Amino acid sequence: MSVFKAQRVLDEIRWRYYEETVMILNLMPYRASYPILKLVYSAAANATHYRDFDKANLFITKAEVSRSTIMKKFRPRARGRSFPIKKHVSYNNCTKYSKEI
Repeated sequence: MSVFKAQRVLDEIRWRYYEETVMILNLMPYRASYPILKLVYSAAANATHYRDFDKANLFITKAEVSRSTIMKKFRPRARGRSFPIKKHVSYNNCTKYSKEI
């Protein structure tokens, strides 16, 4: 997944509550929203299991994506020449905190 494609989705869910984030990600038409939805589910499960936070009070404070390595391949082109293909890979990171109401 490209960094720019993931960044478009993460900009929408930053500084929102957990339930609102899940609703937004389920309704988004982008392909990058499904891996980010799995990331949000995992972060919420870790917060409730290890820190005893309530899911209703979880708040996304930091959601970022960073570049990773570039996979380089070559594709055959006309006249026996080769053309380089660069496939970009990204890492996603999500931080949640419990907000007392």
